[in-house]
Amino acid sequence: MFDMKNLTKLKRLDENAPDAMKAFWAFDKAAFIEGTIDVLHKQLMAVAVALTTQCPYCIEGHTKAALRSGATPEELMEAVWVAAEMRAGGAFAHSTIMLTALAEGQERPNQRPAP
Repeated sequence: MFDMKNLTKLKRLDENAPDAMKAFWAFDKAAFIEGTIDVLHKQLMAVAVALTTQCPYCIEGHTKAALRSGATPEELMEAVWVAAEMRAGGAFAHSTIMLTALAEGQERPNQRPAP
């Protein structure tokens, strides 16, 4: 289960695939450096993404990084609602696939067997 101590197990990846691990950490560092988007807003985005992907390690790690970057509790709470809307919005938007299938299905006779 979720325990931040589990992240120490990542050493095995470093031992067995050091080049890939080094490349990953370089990518991680590059993604979060100050750029056109400041670090605070990158971390707030990371919190929202972590909530939608439901990665407990990322949620905890990026929440703490956001706080270190100056995030307020109110900003983090708003990130929760952005994540929730995006998750719900995906279901809402994908309903168009169901609506298309429904329309196609209504063009055919009912396939349900009689009781």
